[in-house]
Amino acid sequence: MGKITGFMEYARIEEGYAPVAERVKHYQEFVIALDDAHAKTQGARCMDCGTPFCNNGCPINNVIPDFNDLVYRGDWENAFAVLDSTNNFPEFTGRICPAPCEAACVLNVNGDAVGIKSIEHAIIDRAWAAGWVKPRAAAHTTGKKVAVVGSGPAGLAAAQQLARAGHAVTVFEKNDRIGGLLRYGIPDFKLDKDHINRRIAQMQAEGVVFRAGVAVGKAKAPLGADSKVTRLTHETIAPEQVLKDFDAVLLTGGAEQSRDLPVPGRDLDGVHFAMEFLPQQNRVNAGDTLKGQLRADGKHVIVIGGGDTGSDCVGTSIRHGAASVTQFELLPQPPAQENRPLTWPYWPIRLRSSSSHEEGCTREFSISTKAFIGEKGHVTGLKTVRVHWKDGKMSEVPGSEKTLKADLVLLAMGFVGPVASVLEAFGVEKDARGNARASDHVQGGYATNVAKVFAAGDMRRGQSLVVWAIREGRQAARAIDAYLMGASDLPL
Repeated sequence: MGKITGFMEYARIEEGYAPVAERVKHYQEFVIALDDAHAKTQGARCMDCGTPFCNNGCPINNVIPDFNDLVYRGDWENAFAVLDSTNNFPEFTGRICPAPCEAACVLNVNGDAVGIKSIEHAIIDRAWAAGWVKPRAAAHTTGKKVAVVGSGPAGLAAAQQLARAGHAVTVFEKNDRIGGLLRYGIPDFKLDKDHINRRIAQMQAEGVVFRAGVAVGKAKAPLGADSKVTRLTHETIAPEQVLKDFDAVLLTGGAEQSRDLPVPGRDLDGVHFAMEFLPQQNRVNAGDTLKGQLRADGKHVIVIGGGDTGSDCVGTSIRHGAASVTQFELLPQPPAQENRPLTWPYWPIRLRSSSSHEEGCTREFSISTKAFIGEKGHVTGLKTVRVHWKDGKMSEVPGSEKTLKADLVLLAMGFVGPVASVLEAFGVEKDARGNARASDHVQGGYATNVAKVFAAGDMRRGQSLVVWAIREGRQAARAIDAYLMGASDLPL
């Protein structure tokens, strides 16, 4: 794979970014992808390691050494064919996946991993530009109808696979546009929504029917809908009707219930969930008119939560023109470098800095919020305390109490589960975490306790990565195909 001595001759090359002063003025993507020569060099670094742990590190089992080698040899079209065989949406994962495949790369044991994600990004962008990404409609139809509830990555992946198997697929989405959390949970500067739009067009050409603005079960306010945005949910369909009209139903809604912080002052104006804040900016970027949009202009912003959603709040606040942005993390600051012999090939805990952090953000670790304080009903600050961790237990550091100024507080502490009303409307049993109870075994798997009803993605496994959602969608599609037809030839 690659050049025999390439991993010894060539260094890892990272994708570049547009300058901070330039990119914070807009909401467009700013990553500078590898050119052909650099992608070839990265492909050359893929060593003939014998056991490619990267394949198993990738949840969708991308055949990584093969497409690395093809890029090294300049055979881009076949590199795309290999990538497309396992991944429905490489343009999503090539942009927003944290790349567990690179953590599992054999080179990562004592050096720098192959830039697998950047190669994937280069392959799919070239494929779209060259016209290799085409609709693949089924040669024969089965006469079976499948409803997919939710149009995030799990729902889209499942819908595409089922349509290619010849089933008539309808995707229901409660929001006004297709894409789920891809559309309204990820800032445009990380994922331009045209990438979603052209996949929708491809899938429509393959026979998938999309119905946006339609809630299945009890209606719930769409993401970022509290500011009277136009074109929201306009129809609700009863689960009984869906079960009557379709031969199988797949529930793939996202984990949208945000984890709250029930401390004194939580009801003050100016304290909001991240998923109230982020979707609104995406809607504005898409041309919607909002009344009372949550904005950070000139404000001192504190983001509580150190993960990707918190990072997205940081980048968006900076683009609004915030006076300052501070991000809190309850846990201690991770080491700059993991203990590779101890953690490889698993996902390591180490300090990660996103492009948004580089744009101007103060990061605070081992800090807990005791209360929100305010004046005239609006938040003006936070009472905090430093915490100490020992043997997995947290204790407050005496005398470390402090009050920090804040005009806007964004809660980005993760998600506790899917929208319970959808599961309850269908009568689906839930597990201890509130997710749909369904196994992930392909044969007979992904099925719930309700006949004909399956679940996948965040709805089944809880908050997770886009790449895991794609995996679940593909596997659920195969399970549904086998349920409908007795057997399935769909790839995993």
